[in-house]
Amino acid sequence: MRYEFLEDVATADTAFCAWGEDLQKLFKAAGNATINTMIENLDSIEPKETRNISLDNDELDLLLFNFLQELIYYKDSEQLLLRTQQINFEEKDGKYHLTAVLQGEKLDPQRHQQLVDVKAVTLHQFQVEKINDGWKATVILDI
Repeated sequence: MRYEFLEDVATADTAFCAWGEDLQKLFKAAGNATINTMIENLDSIEPKETRNISLDNDELDLLLFNFLQELIYYKDSEQLLLRTQQINFEEKDGKYHLTAVLQGEKLDPQRHQQLVDVKAVTLHQFQVEKINDGWKATVILDI
C-alpha cells in the first residue's frame, strides 16, 4: 500500500496519489492517506470498534469517492478513526459492489496527534486509473 502527498496541486486543500497492485490495495492505501491527512501516526489507531459498510456504484472512481466519504462521515458523526481491515469487490451487471470491514477507535487527542480536519473529498481532479502494475488514484481533500 503506497501513497504520497502532492504539493502545489491545491492551495486550500490536500492532495494525494495512491497506488495498489489491485483494487483492494488501492482502496486501502487511499483510505490510509485520508486518515493520515488528519492523524500523524496511523499505528496509534487501535482496532477497538468495527463498522461494516456496503456500497454500490456504476463507476469505479465514484465508488472510491463514496468509500473515502464514509471514513470522513464516521470521523465527523462518531469521532471514529477507522482503517480498512478487509475489503471485497464484486462487479455484476455493470455495477461495482464493495463490502468492507473497518476497525478503529474514537479520536483521543492525547494519543492521536491531529494534523488537519478533512471536511470532504472533492471531485476536482479526482481520478482512478488502471496502470501497468495495478491501479492509481488521485484525490483532493477539502480541509
